[in-house]
Amino acid sequence: MGEYFASLSFLKLLRNMPGGISQGLVWGIMALGIYVTFRLLDVADLTVDGSFTTGGAVTVMLILAGWPAWAALLIAILAGMLAGFCTGMLHTKLGIPAILAGILTQFALYSINLHIMGMAANKAVSVDKYHLLISSRNVPLAILTSAVLAIALISLFYWYFGTEQGSALRATGNNPAMSRALGINIDNMKVLGLSISNGVVALAGGLMSQYQGFADINMGRGAIVIGLAAVIIGEVIGNALLKKYINFYFTLSFTVIGGIIYYLVVVIVLWLRLNSNDLKLFTAIVVALFLAVPYLRSQRISSFAKFKQKGAKNNA
Repeated sequence: MGEYFASLSFLKLLRNMPGGISQGLVWGIMALGIYVTFRLLDVADLTVDGSFTTGGAVTVMLILAGWPAWAALLIAILAGMLAGFCTGMLHTKLGIPAILAGILTQFALYSINLHIMGMAANKAVSVDKYHLLISSRNVPLAILTSAVLAIALISLFYWYFGTEQGSALRATGNNPAMSRALGINIDNMKVLGLSISNGVVALAGGLMSQYQGFADINMGRGAIVIGLAAVIIGEVIGNALLKKYINFYFTLSFTVIGGIIYYLVVVIVLWLRLNSNDLKLFTAIVVALFLAVPYLRSQRISSFAKFKQKGAKNNA
């Protein structure tokens, strides 16, 4: 055991940290998209595993075709929104449960993504030949660019969800029956929310494909779990630090921070030279632990309140 810890290089861990932060920021942006459906609409949308890949595939293929990276990202966002729109229509117009609608769209996107990439399982885009917004070759610039995009997206969300339409979307997820009674078309709000969510997820996919230098047909596998991990980690840490002072802007910000923390945990796991095949197992454990924290905390508070009540009765 002593030899094992002696073989670990702390300097190597420090060198890998910036790369973890840059990738964590991209996953944090994706988590913002998942936050829209998971927290605001109260919908478990599995489309994201496919739309993340769609964003990467569209971005890489357009860059290879001579498009500037920023324009390729815009088209990727539209492609992601279209995927979310399809899920929304399957759910609202055909009466398919949201989780099954997401699975169907994700399943269809596998073939669509292959067609986008010319029936190839992966496509490479070199930073030496093309001007990319972010790249693993320049981690500090990747961190700066991703951070600016994350802040801009958080600010946009904070503004939009304070508008009449954004408030209607939030109300739809919070209380559908009351929203319908107030004249809100909840079907349209669900379709809109799913479209926005998957557009942001596709944006993250486009950024990730540029960062790693390729788009792969399986790059979105497990994206929903990573996104949920970022959301839950961000919520737990935000509530622990700010408690009752946390507002919607800080909630969105901590969602991105949750993505960074998640990926730093991944960096530490890899640094410890644990089996990389167990990475999904560690992810599931981390998510389960953070999901359990609010419940265990409420149970402790409830038990403490009952104990105080019982003590007051005995004293009386």
